[in-house]
Amino acid sequence: MAEKREEAVSAMASRKRTPNSKHWEDPANSFGYLFRIAFRSFSRALERRTLPYGVTSGQWRFLRVLWMEDGLTQIELSRRVGMREATTVAAVDGLERAGYVARRKSSSDQRKIHVQLTRRAKRLKDRLIPLVAEVNALGLKGLSPQQIKLLRFGLLKIMDNLSRDDGDSYQDPRLHAQGAED
Repeated sequence: MAEKREEAVSAMASRKRTPNSKHWEDPANSFGYLFRIAFRSFSRALERRTLPYGVTSGQWRFLRVLWMEDGLTQIELSRRVGMREATTVAAVDGLERAGYVARRKSSSDQRKIHVQLTRRAKRLKDRLIPLVAEVNALGLKGLSPQQIKLLRFGLLKIMDNLSRDDGDSYQDPRLHAQGAED
């Protein structure tokens, strides 16, 4: 009898933790789906503004990180951008061909390759940063400062939760917490 009661309690507990699967059939109820669509919309809007300067949305991510911390190794750059190392190598190849970065071997460890911005890429910063501000303002239009603060907090928490879950996270959400209190 106690065993059946234990099974019933366990079944009730698992039902409470597992939302109705029918609910998740509608993509509008999936945060992952909504985040992906929002990300793609932000990326397209930004790329429409950066392409006249010869910068794709893929290149933008790497330039932005390097503008904050130039000279990262390719591995560090991968982690900061949240991309796999193979993707970063291909992106850095493209940035190098475009004249935005140069690779330099580490003086302390010849196995490490540092990625450094060229003068050309450094000059782009003042032109491109206002474009990301413009796209963010467009995307956040209609939200109050409090809603924006809560949205940022929620996104950082979700990133932290998921990075803890996968055990092989290539992105550390703490790197993005800077400015989260603003």
